[in-house]
Amino acid sequence: QVQLVESGGGLVQAGGSLRLSCAASGRTFSGSAMGWFRQAPGKERAFVAAITWSSGTARYADSVKGRITISRDNAKNTLYLQMNGLKPEDTAAYYCAARDTEFPNIFESAYPYWGQGTQVTVSS
Repeated sequence: QVQLVESGGGLVQAGGSLRLSCAASGRTFSGSAMGWFRQAPGKERAFVAAITWSSGTARYADSVKGRITISRDNAKNTLYLQMNGLKPEDTAAYYCAARDTEFPNIFESAYPYWGQGTQVTVSS
């Protein structure tokens, strides 16, 4: 059974940085893609970034390009989201997700496995 556990969220001032982690377990992820999505209060969950586990090929939402980097550590089975230059509009619950194929899909419906989320709050 796939388990995804996020950590690293918190309160940060605008312009600051945070690194989110997602510890994955329950299977090997070499043939998978994983992603980060976020949900702000009153809004639908939105794509942030995704990565092919084996090759590291990444995709990003336009709103975060240049500020956010997705990466993974194969040995630790951990997914990361490095967020720099944070803005108040980045405030949201951030979710880690995994799928059974390698294509880093941007749609949440493509991901059957989800973590419980970690809250990021950016103050102005």
